[in-house]
Formats: sequence, C-alpha cells, structure tokens
Amino acid sequence: MEWYIVNTFSGFENTVKRALEERIKSAGLESMFSEILVPSEQVSERRGKRTIKTTKKFFPGYLFVEMELSKEAWHLVKNTPKVSGFLGGTTPRPVPQREIDKMMGRTQRTEVVPVVAAPVSITYRVGEQVRVKDGAFANFTGEVEEVNEDKQKIWLSVSIFGRPTRVEVDFTEVEPAA
Repeated sequence: MEWYIVNTFSGFENTVKRALEERIKSAGLESMFSEILVPSEQVSERRGKRTIKTTKKFFPGYLFVEMELSKEAWHLVKNTPKVSGFLGGTTPRPVPQREIDKMMGRTQRTEVVPVVAAPVSITYRVGEQVRVKDGAFANFTGEVEEVNEDKQKIWLSVSIFGRPTRVEVDFTEVEPAA
C-alpha cells in the first residue's frame, strides 16, 4: 500500500474522511485501504482573556489516504461527495514514505501544557503614572488607583473623551510611563 493525496473541499476534510470510511466499509474494500489521515494538531489560542483549544489543519483541503491504487479504489475515492480528485489527476503518484514519516512526526498528538505566567516582579504604587501597552486601552496613560498583587491586576484612571474612567488591566499590559 502507498500513500496518495486526495483534494477535498476546504473545511470538509473530516466529513470526507467519515464518508470515505463508510463507503469503503459498504463496498467491502477494507483490504485495499489502510489509513485515512487529516493532518492536524490541537492548539491553544488566546481570545481576550480566555484560552480556547482549536484544531489546526496543516494542509487545508487535503487528505492523505494509504491504499492500493486500483480502478475500483480510485473510483470509490473520486466519487465520494466533496472530493475534487487525486493530486496528480487520473494517474496520481504516491507520496514518498519519508515525506509521510516527516509529516506523521509533525502530526503526532501532543499534550498541550498550559503556560503559567511567571509573576511579574515589577510593583506599582498608587498614584504612579503608567502607560497601557496591550489590550483594549493600548497607548492610554493613567494613574494607578488600586493594586492587587495576588491577581496581578491594576485599576487605573484614564481619560477617555475628557472624562476620567476606571479600567482594570494586568501587570503584563502596562509599563511605567516615561
């Protein structure tokens, strides 16, 4: 068996994988197919203050299928809904095993270890002027009104449209004003 690349509609890779597995089973061709792979990994993204786990595809719009290439197997894959065809057209070329091994090493599931931010050693005092460098209030300068060392938070008074406004920011989002 050799690996072949199948072109799918982007965003439908997992749907095509499930449909192809069902079609292989119903056609009784399990002996001609070994593995179907959607190269992806779990990643953690920061959105605002929340960390969200998402799946990132390495090759959107492509599936890797390990199979014996025959007319029957080729037609089964080609006629699966949301499949555009094989990479290489009517005579696809197999992907070298070293390329698959390289990719498989990259797609191995890894445990995502949450990164714990080290406490910031800078201390801020009430009345001190600081500049916000990140977040919604970036580039605003304000006066420290309250400091919570345990939560690494600062409450500032910044001027928005000429009015003093109290905002909460992390230690990591501010720096001493110059």
